[in-house]
Amino acid sequence: MSSQQELPDDIDFPLEGVRVLDLSRVFAGPLCGQVLADFGAEVIKVEHPKRGDDTRDWGHRIGKTETTYYNSMNRNKRSITLDLQSAEAIQIIYDLLPQFDVVIHNFKHGGADKLGLGYDKLKSIKPDLIYCSVAGYSSETPEAKRPGYDLVIQAEAGLMAINGVEGTPPLKFGMAVVDMMTGMYAAQAVLAALYRKSRTGRGRKIEMALYDCGLTITGYYALDAMQLGHDTQRYGNAHPSIVPYGLFDAADGALIIAVGNNSQFDAFCRSVIERPDIVEDPRFSTNVERAKHRALILPMLTEIIASKPRKLLLERMHAAGIPCGEAAGLHEALTSERTRQAGVFQQMPHPVAGQTWVFAPPYRLDGQLLPIRHTPPVLGEATREVLQQLLNLPEAELQALQAKGVLTLPA
Repeated sequence: MSSQQELPDDIDFPLEGVRVLDLSRVFAGPLCGQVLADFGAEVIKVEHPKRGDDTRDWGHRIGKTETTYYNSMNRNKRSITLDLQSAEAIQIIYDLLPQFDVVIHNFKHGGADKLGLGYDKLKSIKPDLIYCSVAGYSSETPEAKRPGYDLVIQAEAGLMAINGVEGTPPLKFGMAVVDMMTGMYAAQAVLAALYRKSRTGRGRKIEMALYDCGLTITGYYALDAMQLGHDTQRYGNAHPSIVPYGLFDAADGALIIAVGNNSQFDAFCRSVIERPDIVEDPRFSTNVERAKHRALILPMLTEIIASKPRKLLLERMHAAGIPCGEAAGLHEALTSERTRQAGVFQQMPHPVAGQTWVFAPPYRLDGQLLPIRHTPPVLGEATREVLQQLLNLPEAELQALQAKGVLTLPA
């Protein structure tokens, strides 16, 4: 069973009372649902009775039905199982729908309509429904039927072309950034629609495309490329417009230096590396000039930084108010005192594994970090509870549906 956490009485969740039916799987759609769940919505995740969400088989196993990948996108939800290929399951969705405010799905183009879960059909049952679909490409384009995969979109949207350094092949981002940002954009759209509904009583049809979001997150690189008429140079860990900014090697380890303005650079030269002559050189006195002459200044700074201990550099930069930090390994970062104090990465009880690591929502409202209400659910842990509570389905009927393979019930 899913572990529900005991919460303080004074927690005020902004979306308390909102119900979301999450028919999505893998990353972008589930992340949208997780954001809404983090803010207090009751999110019911519908999964296939046998295999569940695809990501229950991705990453490292936790317990019997969860994995590290699945758990990263599905906290604060409840799981029910329904085989949406069956007429009985679709009827259950129809029966549940009047009690829900939002539906999220990421079926392939035309897939929802084929199942009887398209917008027009569901709107006829729930006129004020907020309906959010996530796909690879816009339904208005010839490529609407193509499946959407983060890696493909990273390549097609030019994201891989801005990652890495000059002279190396295109490089994907370490995380599935297109999926992640699409999920966040989708959650923003749903929140806007909920606000509109609170004022007008009207629902909304929301369509999110991975390709559209992939293009959007190219940001200032995209505008630079269009202004120049060609691809921008790739700078790896450095910044295309700010110098010095990036990863540097001190005498005993790597560190990040991010000099954001000219006064910080003045302090960096005088107080950190003790080379006032550099900032007094007209070629380096302003950021525009430093960017223009980066081929001259960066080798010079690299050599100076490499001659000094990391701790000394960090102490001096902290004292001077210059943004900086150690380049930590992921496990090192997760187990650091800084992360412990932040409280966003927590070990929670698990019904099978005993303990599992879960990210808490990163939102702080009125000075309080939103807590974890439910750990990521065991497959189908709430099927009986939800269908009995919301539809009053008798146990005999649930057992009959399980015998037909329409759903599975927790032991």
